[in-house]
Amino acid sequence: MAFVDWLQNDTLGLLLLAAASVALLLVLIIKVKLEPFIALLIVGILTALAGGVSVADLVGSATGASESILEKGYAGTLGHIAVIIGLGTVLGALLESSGAAEVLLARLTKVFGTRGTAVAIGICGFVLGIPVFFDIGIFVLAPLVYVAARRGGGSLVKYALPLLAGLSVTHAFLPPHPGPVTAAGLFGVDLGWMLLIGFAVGIPAFIVSGLLWGIWIGNRVHSFIPATSAKLQEEGEERTPPSMGVVALVIGLPLLLILGGTFGNILLPEGALRNFLTLVGTPAIALTLAVLLSMWLLGLRRGRSSSDITSIISKALNPVGMLLLVIGSGAFFGAVLSATGIGEAVAGSLSSLGWPIILSAFVISSGLRIAQGSATVAIVTTGGILQAAVESGGYSQVQLALLVAAVASGSVIASHVNDGGFWIIQRYFNMTVAQTLRTWTVLETVLALTGFAVAAGIWAVV
Repeated sequence: MAFVDWLQNDTLGLLLLAAASVALLLVLIIKVKLEPFIALLIVGILTALAGGVSVADLVGSATGASESILEKGYAGTLGHIAVIIGLGTVLGALLESSGAAEVLLARLTKVFGTRGTAVAIGICGFVLGIPVFFDIGIFVLAPLVYVAARRGGGSLVKYALPLLAGLSVTHAFLPPHPGPVTAAGLFGVDLGWMLLIGFAVGIPAFIVSGLLWGIWIGNRVHSFIPATSAKLQEEGEERTPPSMGVVALVIGLPLLLILGGTFGNILLPEGALRNFLTLVGTPAIALTLAVLLSMWLLGLRRGRSSSDITSIISKALNPVGMLLLVIGSGAFFGAVLSATGIGEAVAGSLSSLGWPIILSAFVISSGLRIAQGSATVAIVTTGGILQAAVESGGYSQVQLALLVAAVASGSVIASHVNDGGFWIIQRYFNMTVAQTLRTWTVLETVLALTGFAVAAGIWAVV
């Protein structure tokens, strides 16, 4: 009993409990190959019981008089982000099915010329990556990389890496992607500020990792175009693409509405205009308007039936369920860390080390990412560990957004063999494992370090 009391009430005991919990989580995910959402749920329950949380507080009483930690953990986070992730997925699917990528690449190639095709593909990945999720972006844009490699010559990797950098940056730093949305929800960040900081951090990270490192190493690592590229290219050429103006409108509308809501609430006096901008600038409503507009402009107006659009949306939403389960279980784990006092113990220990909280956010997230491979797990676990410190720190919205950027930077560092994205890239761009480590893994590390450096630099100023 003395050991149990020490474990539950002493700072060192709580820190050891935190370390044991994270270690068990990593073992279940890496060694046992358990689904992350199940692993997070199991570890959360065990940590709560070991930390002295009563069964009634953990799962609720028979009378249901109060909400349990289990319920609050899932509902608190998923209630904030589920609709945003779902609508973002739908918007990306409608853009993907319309052939918007070909339109954007053609326009960018005119601007940068044939010799700048790699840069054009990278920017295409960055712009299309805002509404389109990372793996979907690879599947959609890979044919453009193959065509560019055939026409321009040189290594396939030269064109692939700028594209991957663009997709990865938006996946890491910009809403409506799950990572930044989840972290923003945990830290209480307005998504308008997250967009601004995401662009401020993401653009330099994209330039350094994709356009400088990516093109340089791409000219030195060679891979042959896979035979499957012919089929993928044919599928892309069957589309009748929309106009560039329509593509820009569909992508830009939700961003402008969200930013308008954020700054309208700050700059405008109370009144009808401010209320209107706040309403349409709410992320869920802004994305709903963008989805409705895209259903019309990219679907019905171009001859697609309602059943076709429904089919596209249904297929796109299939993988979202597992993602939401991971996020919900991670939020529950974070709620347990808070309820047991582990979060406060970690926050106090980090404070005693003298580390700025932004460095702690990056280091913890990086360690979790390298150990288990999932960016989402790294983000939600780091968020749970640091939530108490963040809540008690009195940080401004800009500082909170920078903390999210630091967590997001760490969550994408050093993608390697325990990351599913590593194998998708290795397969689609026909590289050996060694070539993928030399190119993609280093690119992600450069991206993460650059993103964190920019975020830390802004932090020092604000």
